[in-house]
Amino acid sequence: MQTINRFLYGPTPEERIRAWQGKLRAEQRALDREMRQLDMATNKARQSVKQLATKGDVKSARILAREVVRSNKQKDRLSVSKARLGSIGNQLTQQLAMSKVTGSLQKSTEIMKLSNSLIRLPQISQTMREMSMEMTKAGILEEILEDTLEMDEDEELEEEADAEVDKVLFDLTNGKLGQAGTVETELPQTEQETLADEETERAMEQYRRQLNGLLSG
Repeated sequence: MQTINRFLYGPTPEERIRAWQGKLRAEQRALDREMRQLDMATNKARQSVKQLATKGDVKSARILAREVVRSNKQKDRLSVSKARLGSIGNQLTQQLAMSKVTGSLQKSTEIMKLSNSLIRLPQISQTMREMSMEMTKAGILEEILEDTLEMDEDEELEEEADAEVDKVLFDLTNGKLGQAGTVETELPQTEQETLADEETERAMEQYRRQLNGLLSG
């Protein structure tokens, strides 16, 4: 009989909610993995920033420090998004309890708001779009959510990057950023120093590519 009912009427409210909660947990685990990868790449970049600043190459250190700032912002976004996924899961648990009394799922402005904020995150956008459509059909959401325009990240970064990058460099070099910029450059470099610089440049470019790959989602 249960199989016939599912065929005629579709999944029960409990089955729908359990399926959605499973998807939410899977997305939370995926965000955890990305945050760990971001941490590893950022830690390597931090070490490179210290080396560059210590050598007096403040220009390269500042370029890489900017990527560290961007990665920190990205990790914050991922962490907030993970918490929002958990909040939707909790809201669905409440929906499940109510459905046992009323026999149906209820509209939820809170789930609507949380889903609308999550649908803009590239890492989980597709999953949230699909869930939003399913929840709309189930009566939880009133309509399919639309994207909201956001400020371009590069523009946003430019507005506050200078102060934040200076702070990152100051922290990473234990307050010696000013000293790093006064290193004399009149003496010609030895071949060994030139090779070391080239190796550092390659390492810096590698960390930048790795961070940019993670930040672009």
